[in-house]
Amino acid sequence: MDKEQTQNRINEIEAKMLLPDFWQDKNVAQKMIQELQELKDEIQGFGKYDRGNAVITIYSGAGGDDAEDWSRMLFEMYGGFASKRNFGINILYLNQNDQNGFRTVTFEIIGKGAYGILKGESGVHRLVRISPFNANDKRQTSFSMVEVLPEFTDQKAIVLTDDEIEVESTKSSGPGGQNVNKRETAVRIKHKPTGLSAFVSTERSQAQNKEKAMEILRAKIFTLREAEKKAYESGMAVSKNTSAEWGSQIRSYVLHPYKMVKDHRTGVETSNIDDVLKGEIEVFLNEGNL
Repeated sequence: MDKEQTQNRINEIEAKMLLPDFWQDKNVAQKMIQELQELKDEIQGFGKYDRGNAVITIYSGAGGDDAEDWSRMLFEMYGGFASKRNFGINILYLNQNDQNGFRTVTFEIIGKGAYGILKGESGVHRLVRISPFNANDKRQTSFSMVEVLPEFTDQKAIVLTDDEIEVESTKSSGPGGQNVNKRETAVRIKHKPTGLSAFVSTERSQAQNKEKAMEILRAKIFTLREAEKKAYESGMAVSKNTSAEWGSQIRSYVLHPYKMVKDHRTGVETSNIDDVLKGEIEVFLNEGNL
């Protein structure tokens, strides 16, 4: 429905609520009240997925070991934020290096409204610090890409046919890999028309990994289509790939020669970077979601 149709439906439900027999069938009444709230949220720009869980993937970009360590730090930052909100975390996929850095990590943040709160975190995050991996104590700039998706369980919204997808099963293992019992349960699914893919390895069975990977893939396709729709309406082009390097960052975190975190979209900044890296990111979320 467009905005006018949505408002008309809101008016229709509110009129029915004034009728004396509205509560005669409680089940119908409750469903209509729920629909009314969802429609009002939609009018206010609070889409139905905003109320659900978030699925976050962090990809290491330019910077080698430093970037992979930075991805780990970002994961811990979001973990700290989730803990403060009493949200849960469930790791779906982790590709870890020998330095305990994260090449890629995908995880769910489980809590009411998690996606709506965190969706503005999508983009490139830049770190400047003295590298712990450089014997000469040189300053290093590292980049990691954060992708935030809604939990997407509505199979009817994005229908995928067998000829559109490519399913690959691989062995699951922990970091290091040498002395870990490996099972061929990890699943990677690729959407051939767009090149988008999803990888899940931590569920208990191959079927569960496939189901979760399909959810993530549908969310990626949905997000891409929404971006293309908005771009079409505004006359702008959409790039399917954002490069995790200079010039494309949404936020910078500087540990040397001074301490500062600055959001490049809103101009909000703070010198309390230690608190930010522990999960105190509300100032950026509040500004980013206005």
